[in-house]
Amino acid sequence: MENSKQYLDSIQEIRSIMERSSKFMSLSGLSGIAAGITALVSGTIAWLYLKSALKHEGAFNCNGSTQTPTVHEQIFFLLSLAVVTILIALAFSYFFTRRNAKRKNLPIWDKTAKLLILNMGIPLVTGGLFILALVFNFQMYEFVAPSMLIFYGLALVNASKYTFSHTHWLGLAEIALGLIALMFFTYGLLAWMIGFGLFHIIYGIVLYNQFEKKPNS
Repeated sequence: MENSKQYLDSIQEIRSIMERSSKFMSLSGLSGIAAGITALVSGTIAWLYLKSALKHEGAFNCNGSTQTPTVHEQIFFLLSLAVVTILIALAFSYFFTRRNAKRKNLPIWDKTAKLLILNMGIPLVTGGLFILALVFNFQMYEFVAPSMLIFYGLALVNASKYTFSHTHWLGLAEIALGLIALMFFTYGLLAWMIGFGLFHIIYGIVLYNQFEKKPNS
């Protein structure tokens, strides 16, 4: 019995070593939680801004000019907010992932990390260009939120083979939510907040509890 246990332990250790060499295991669940919270805050700001713009639509100031931001001003604000949100989320992701890698004595920038970024980057760049075309060439603003969810989900599924399997399921959830949002344009921002906010928080909590939380904590 003791020999069998040692044999199983050896197999598990070999499997763990092989997994670490072929997958990016430094990803931190806290980065997912932070990114989710950032998205919820950003989505709330966007909702308040659009609500205010709609409330003042058609109103005039004392000079006779409209107080409502133009469509171009609204698009510029929302795109700027999206860029800031992405930068903050990336900063959180780098900080927590780097800290997790240091704690586990794992490399943060190796061949697997490069493959992960490459496989995730191709759908993201494609989706970004597609969305810019929707906005500036066709003025199809209602497709922006669903497209972001769908292309992001595709990126996660494409990159999931280089990291935790949970990423694959998060990607499928994002794609499904994006397809649902295509049917209900009115709730596009809400779907965006659920996908990038709530889903990320749940994903981060699962990763943290399974791979980072200490048993006695």
